[in-house]
Amino acid sequence: MIGCALIGYGYWGPNIARVLHESPRTKLRWCCDLEQGKLGKFARRYPGANTTTRVADVLDDAETELVCVVTPISTHFDLAARALERGKHVFVEKPLAASTDEAQKLVKLAAKHKRILMVGHVFEYSPPVRKIKEILDRNELGKIHYISCTRVNLGIHQKDVSVIWDLAPHDVSILLYLLGEEPRRVSAMGRACIQKRIPDVAFMNLEFPSGVIAHVEISWLSPSKIRNTIVVGSKKMLIYDDTQISEKVKIFDHGVNYHDPETFGEFHLSYRTGDIVSPKVDTYEPLSAEIEHLLDCVEKGTKPVSDGLSGLRAVRVLESADRSLANGGKPVAY
Repeated sequence: MIGCALIGYGYWGPNIARVLHESPRTKLRWCCDLEQGKLGKFARRYPGANTTTRVADVLDDAETELVCVVTPISTHFDLAARALERGKHVFVEKPLAASTDEAQKLVKLAAKHKRILMVGHVFEYSPPVRKIKEILDRNELGKIHYISCTRVNLGIHQKDVSVIWDLAPHDVSILLYLLGEEPRRVSAMGRACIQKRIPDVAFMNLEFPSGVIAHVEISWLSPSKIRNTIVVGSKKMLIYDDTQISEKVKIFDHGVNYHDPETFGEFHLSYRTGDIVSPKVDTYEPLSAEIEHLLDCVEKGTKPVSDGLSGLRAVRVLESADRSLANGGKPVAY
């Protein structure tokens, strides 16, 4: 069994703890958090594990092979670096780090110590996103024209990071996973409506070498929760609505055909509206799939789908968006 430790038992930590505890391949040995109240909750649920407020207690335990860092973004680098240097495999919740420089250093540390470094891009393990990846790889939609992502809701406002670093990692990781390429330019506009200097709404634009353009709308200030992705291709179109209980993915045999004019002034477009199909999508929990994949990589020494380089690429996009935001929305070369 793989000895595991959890650092951070706040909003998402309990979910990681549950999956680690339920896996027959792991032994949850530690939970580390600065707040005794949170440790008390953990201890009542997992009485067989140890609790501590000192990271050193976790890192000193020789039987702990895997450390999961589920803490505020500003602490990711220090905690992950310390764990890697002590020979631990490391899982870090998204985003991997607070800057490109920090993310690069973590990738180098993992390579130096020959340890697994994986980032929690959980949507790369979700059945709908994996189904969409299959559809795109089969060229079922044709040449992709553009992708539009919306991830908005009312709250939860963060006090230390903007909405870009909180919500956008999900859609950025989805885009990079689906397209298999990195953007060449990134631009962003946003506004801090509630807390000064912490943008709570933003609009990001990404331009890819293939010609695909993508738009990402993110907000903590919306009357309704929307988790929507639209992919428009030359043959067909697709909508992924993650708020739906069933039929999360729908393919539309819709499109526009353009005919070159034969005479001056001739202009002809034909609009096609065909069938709407909802493909069969598996129904497993993405987080469980993510953690099981992590355990496979630890046991076999294989590279994770969302490895350190994947985390680095996403952080570079977020950092580029920040730079654009600070410069009035001017595009930034990636």
